Amino acid sequence: MGRLTGRVAIVTGAGRGLGREHALKLAEEGASVVVNDLGGSVHGDGADATAAELVVKEIEELGGQAIASPHNVANWAQAKEMIDLAVDTFGDLHVLVNNAGILRDKTLANMEEAEWDAVINVHLKGHAAPTRHAVAYWKERAKAGKDVNASVIMTSSIAGLAGNFGQANYSAVKIAVLALSAVVNLEYGRYGVRANAVSPGGRTRLSMAVPGAEDSTPADPDVFDHSAPGNVSPLIAWLAAADCPAAAQVFHITGDHLVISSMPPIVHEQELGRKWTMDDLDEWVTPRLVSPLSVPDWVPGMRGAS
Repeated sequence: MGRLTGRVAIVTGAGRGLGREHALKLAEEGASVVVNDLGGSVHGDGADATAAELVVKEIEELGGQAIASPHNVANWAQAKEMIDLAVDTFGDLHVLVNNAGILRDKTLANMEEAEWDAVINVHLKGHAAPTRHAVAYWKERAKAGKDVNASVIMTSSIAGLAGNFGQANYSAVKIAVLALSAVVNLEYGRYGVRANAVSPGGRTRLSMAVPGAEDSTPADPDVFDHSAPGNVSPLIAWLAAADCPAAAQVFHITGDHLVISSMPPIVHEQELGRKWTMDDLDEWVTPRLVSPLSVPDWVPGMRGAS
């Protein structure tokens, strides 16, 4: 029996890349999985249920349980339908992995309003809408006296912590999901719900769509593939487990490299006992200015951020 036997999980954006790997790993560990994918392009255009259905078929051929969900996670009503699908099909819900995303990359001065809105909609509302209906379900169960041990997993990015050239929309939304994760813990921790954020690195449609990205697949199959998206999925499964102790954490994982991070800490602090003046700020702040966060070399798919 796997660590997730008896657990029911939803993975959004699970038709390809990271989401597909997450769904397969959760199923391998015994979870029943709702494989959600609208089936659009990397830019969010179009819809095709085939990708999700193929992952469901993979899971079933391996002896697992899964069902496809073609719901648009950025649509409030469809997000609820997805939550209901999990409960109606498998009898409960324990895990929500918010993974769906798109890219509309341009420098800020060249970005159209629709390109900004599309990324904010899919990444932020696409995290918020499923989470809203999931936590409402868990809160109702907890208030009815039933045991709740639920896990919400948000997908962030190193771009949210450091910014990334040509990704103002994507970078902004990826820092926003950290705040959303924190709020879920504050509001629903008492009902048995915990949330964590994962910043994944790997070779996916999104990362390969970044100009200058190169396919890093090793020629030798026996060499560890540092950029394989499946490297992230054991962390997702660990966070999904009923006995996982993590809550309100921020992780970054690429290949074999795992980082436990935090929101920006206080690095300097001073009280004057009176209103600050501009001269005070010249004297005290200027020598204490800190360097912007830089991206380590082992994080793939970033440009102009370090």
